[in-house]
Amino acid sequence: MIDIMSSRTRNRRRAPACDYGEWGVREGTSWEHQSYAWLLQHVMKTSAVDVTKELAVFLRTRRERLDPEELGLPLRRNARRTPGLRREEVAELAGVSTDYIVRLEQARGLRPSADVVEALARALRLAPDERAYLFGLAQHRPRNADKLATTAAPALVSLLADLSPRPAMLMNHRYDILAWNNEMARLLLDFDTLPPGQRNAMWLCLLHLAIRDFYVDRDRVVRDGVAHLRAAWAAHPEDQALTDLIAECAARDDEFARLWAERDVKANGRGRKVMRHPEAGVVTVEFETLTPLQDPDQLLVIYRAADDQSQSALDELWAR
Repeated sequence: MIDIMSSRTRNRRRAPACDYGEWGVREGTSWEHQSYAWLLQHVMKTSAVDVTKELAVFLRTRRERLDPEELGLPLRRNARRTPGLRREEVAELAGVSTDYIVRLEQARGLRPSADVVEALARALRLAPDERAYLFGLAQHRPRNADKLATTAAPALVSLLADLSPRPAMLMNHRYDILAWNNEMARLLLDFDTLPPGQRNAMWLCLLHLAIRDFYVDRDRVVRDGVAHLRAAWAAHPEDQALTDLIAECAARDDEFARLWAERDVKANGRGRKVMRHPEAGVVTVEFETLTPLQDPDQLLVIYRAADDQSQSALDELWAR
C-alpha cells in the first residue's frame, strides 16, 4: 500500500497543473496556446461556448499569425518575445486603444460594436469566413463587404448544364438571372433575347407581357417575390441597383407598391408553382433554392415536375 501511494504521489508531482497533452500542447508553450487548449477541452465538456473567451482567444491567435514586415510595420529595436503583431500595433491598425485590445484578449466582458469588429477584421487581415466568425462571436450580423454578385461563378454555370434535363437557373439576391440551362429557357423564356437590364425574375413577372399571366397563382408568386426583395433590401442597403429596381416596380405596378407597403419579409426557398406554358399546357413544378457556400450571394434554383402529367408535358417539350 505504501508503494502504491508513493507512486501516485510521484505521478501527481510530475503532472502539469492543467493536462493539455491530448491537444498536443507541450510544456513551455505560450499561455495563449495553453488557454486555447483549455477552451477546446471546455467546449467538449459543455453544451455552449463561452463566446467572450472564444473571442479573446480568436483575436490572439489571429494576431500571432501576422508578419509585421509583410504589413509594412517598422521593425522595433527590442526583439519580439512572441510571434506576430503586438497588441499596440493591432490597436493602431484598428483605430482603438491598446487598453481596449488588452481587455478584449483578456475576456473581460467587452462586446465590441459592429464598427470595431469591422476595424479589427481589417487590421487582422481576416479571410471572409474568419470575418463572419468574428462578427458572430461579437453577436453582430456581418456586413456585406464583398462585391455583389453580377456574374455567375464558372463552376455554377457548369453545374447548370449538369442538372439537365431539370430546369435550373442562377440568380443573385436581387433576383437578377445570371445564368440558366436550356431547359429553363424553354420553360420560361429565352433570356438571351432580353437586354441584361430586364433579366430579372421580379421585373419579368410584373412587367413582361409574356410572363405576366404565365403563373396560375400569380398573386402568391408576386407576394413571395416582394417579401424576398424586402429582406434582400435590408441586407444590402448599399445596393443602388436593387433600390432602383424596387422604385421602378413600385412606380409601374400598383400591386407591387401595395405589397411593398405591407412590409412582409420572407425567404421562400422551396415551394410549388403552376404555369400556363404556351406549348406544354398547364405544368406544375416544385422548386428548390440552394445557396453555394463559396458564393453565398448567388441562388441556385432547380425545378422538377410535381406530378406525372407535368413530367410527361415537360418530356414532350424537351423533345421538340
